[in-house]
Amino acid sequence: MMVPPAFKSRPFRHYWLGHLLSVTGSQMQLGALYWHLRTLTDQPMMVGGIGLARFLPVIFISLVAGAVADRTDRRKMAIYTQLILVAMSLLLGFATSRGGMTLGLLFLIVTLHSAAAAFDVPFRQALIPALVPRRDLTNAYSLNSIASKIGGVLGPALAGIIIVLGGIEWAYWMNAVSYLAVISALFTMGNVQKQPGRKNPGPTTTRRDIREGIVFLFQSPLLFSIIILDFFGTFFSSAKTLLPFVAIDILHVGPLGYGWLFSAQSLGTVLTGLYISQKNFLHRQGFLISVSVMMFGVATIIFGLSRQFWLTMGALLFIGVFDGLSSIIRNTARQVLTPDSMRGRVISVSQIFLKGGPQLGEVESGLVAQIMGVPFALVSGGMGCILAAWIILKKNPRLWTFNGDEENMQL
Repeated sequence: MMVPPAFKSRPFRHYWLGHLLSVTGSQMQLGALYWHLRTLTDQPMMVGGIGLARFLPVIFISLVAGAVADRTDRRKMAIYTQLILVAMSLLLGFATSRGGMTLGLLFLIVTLHSAAAAFDVPFRQALIPALVPRRDLTNAYSLNSIASKIGGVLGPALAGIIIVLGGIEWAYWMNAVSYLAVISALFTMGNVQKQPGRKNPGPTTTRRDIREGIVFLFQSPLLFSIIILDFFGTFFSSAKTLLPFVAIDILHVGPLGYGWLFSAQSLGTVLTGLYISQKNFLHRQGFLISVSVMMFGVATIIFGLSRQFWLTMGALLFIGVFDGLSSIIRNTARQVLTPDSMRGRVISVSQIFLKGGPQLGEVESGLVAQIMGVPFALVSGGMGCILAAWIILKKNPRLWTFNGDEENMQL
């Protein structure tokens, strides 16, 4: 295997390693969080509470965060948001260790954590194109996806072990420590120069900045179609949110088995990322992302029908394979199509859709599972995912033939 081109950039190597360690901790905390929720309540509809707690801050904060990211030092602002995330994870751990955790307090801390993350995402994602040459962006986002999903494999598996050995609070505390890896990377990479773009227009134009980002996205039909496709795919196929109920009530496994199941989806995405990291260019990108979302739905249906541990794990693995392919293409297209002077705002607008899909999907799947049962919620969600992909392709058939190297990619 050749050395990935993006790794030739020292700042990107620092960022990637910090991102890998931080995501491992974050996924460990997320796995522990859903397990914690199941120990506090046996009502699937409460999954919707976590979804709302994670999504509402995105609605109210993302647009402002994107405008700030385009007008400030992204590296320094990312350091500040990481410190706030450290504090929130420590608070989760201390409240849990003292036996004072309630559903209301859990939702409150998750909401505050998500508010900090809503600021953090535009700062850090908008930073990446300044760390590597434009020609290496696809490779950089493939590697970033690999780091995210390696963390997604290791984190939940570690969560299961840590819950057994030390208790849920230790998963939260270890995540707080993992954020220090990103903070360290942001310090060691030094100052990062923005790419040429619009000069800072001053503090009185935030509303105009937000409007420009929204207009740009809605006037890019291809990019908007890709984002909408991903939104509905993740909305209907929020597999991980009901996984604790599948693990305990259907498969009858404990924290260790749950940790492995939680890791399976990320393992599939790692395999996809490793394959794509060796490619200079992906052809027929529109076809690939469309088929990926449909197959994402098929794998979710199998997940909902399965009553065997290994079949469930295999279904989750393939969900990860297709989710990984979709997310790499989406992230690369979004960054290439967006000028640096607007990158933070476009990321923040798209974040509402991309986080809204899985997190509003948690509300939908929790309510359907409460009324109709967990298997029905999963199977109907997979069918909804396939139907949504078909409708979007009917509305914009040019998405099917999009290759990724057209001269006018906004079509």
